[in-house]
Amino acid sequence: MATYIIVGIVAYLIGSISFSVLISKKMAGFDVREKGSGNAGATNMLRAVGKKAAVLTLLCDALKGVVAILFAILVGVISKNSDKSLLVQIAGILVVVGHTFPVFFGFKGGKGVATSLGVLLMTNWKIGLICLVFALVLIVLTKMVSMGSMGAAILFPVLTIFITTNYTVSEGSKYFVYSVILALIVAFNHRSNIKRILNGTENKISFKN
Repeated sequence: MATYIIVGIVAYLIGSISFSVLISKKMAGFDVREKGSGNAGATNMLRAVGKKAAVLTLLCDALKGVVAILFAILVGVISKNSDKSLLVQIAGILVVVGHTFPVFFGFKGGKGVATSLGVLLMTNWKIGLICLVFALVLIVLTKMVSMGSMGAAILFPVLTIFITTNYTVSEGSKYFVYSVILALIVAFNHRSNIKRILNGTENKISFKN
């Protein structure tokens, strides 16, 4: 039990490192949460700080998911009596929770999309890539990042039903509940976006600049 708790705590603390806040303060002199949508994520960074800051934030946030899963895998190798797939799932969920509610930054974080992408790629690279491409296509078609993010989140549980290979740890049948939890977290974090989409007032991005 202690092993699972340690992995969960470490993953949560990794997720709690809000790179968007750190980068925006360093590059622009303000906390990105004070601008635009108030969200500590790459999309708000794009609007408030610029492309370079947004790309850097995206990469760093995704890396949090990668590092958390790698840590869980390492612990699973060291602790031979632990359920390795459960360790991965705990790390994947808690790192996204940490990103959303960062203990180091007043529990006001981002929506967990980039971090979830890192988690997906480490859980199953094939599913991660499919979800990424699906998200990008939706973003291009709708010009709404939220649509791509939520679409990919919903697709994840569906794919776990049909894709049972290429998982980093264990077989795919163990990951459905995990995928649903991650999808629900992302959907919950986009509740304001859902309201704006239904009202026709959701922010759109431009590919011209």
